[in-house]
Amino acid sequence: MQIDEKKLAEYYSGAPDDISLDDVDLTRIPRHVSIIMDGNGRWAQARGLDRTKGHVAGVDSLREAVTTSVRLGLDVLSVYAFSTENWKRPQREVDMLMHLFATTLLKELPLFHQENVRLRFFGDIEALPAQTRNVFEEGLDETADHTGMTFALAVNYGARAELTRAARLIAQDVAAGIVQPQDVDQALVESHLYTAGLPDPELLIRTSGEQRLSNYLLWQLAYTEFYVTPVMWPDFSRWDMLRAIRSFQGRHRRFGGVVSA
Repeated sequence: MQIDEKKLAEYYSGAPDDISLDDVDLTRIPRHVSIIMDGNGRWAQARGLDRTKGHVAGVDSLREAVTTSVRLGLDVLSVYAFSTENWKRPQREVDMLMHLFATTLLKELPLFHQENVRLRFFGDIEALPAQTRNVFEEGLDETADHTGMTFALAVNYGARAELTRAARLIAQDVAAGIVQPQDVDQALVESHLYTAGLPDPELLIRTSGEQRLSNYLLWQLAYTEFYVTPVMWPDFSRWDMLRAIRSFQGRHRRFGGVVSA
């Protein structure tokens, strides 16, 4: 995507001491950044608040992350919002999250229209409560013709479930004679993943200091650069995104090969 450098400079005015827009190469912005948004509950508990207040606070960070990604010219921003394992959380928290997903998406649709953002989902959204599912489907319909950045929300997503689903779909095609076993290759597997048609993430950001993938995009993250920050998700800002990209640009990506001197 093209970068509007004037808008970007205005957006990143008033830089803190340790980072500025001049610290990154705007010609080497990663195409796809993915974020594991972690630490909402701990952020709230550290302030003597109910865990659900952290999820509400995290919405502001998500809005800023979308705007920041558009300003920086990303092709794709994806975020891990709710895993297949998160159903194990207290029912009150799960119900609140499902309601928050629906109300937030409705509230943010004007932003998606304004910024030409196309919405996409990773995960089994058919299994979500009807109210949440209906709002998600409305968002997909309303942004289907947008041609700007893709914003992908992973909800009811688990990488092992995704790979199992892909294997099942391919097995069904083989059994039906549509695909021959010898034709099963990486490209065919990728075409059956939720991320089909999108570039793999070049940069994965995880907030709150945790250093694990938590069953997220196990296939797609094979050669992704990881950036872990102790910042809790509700405190994650446009400047933290810039710090992550600066770190990414300092890496030597070899993809199993050797970088010549």
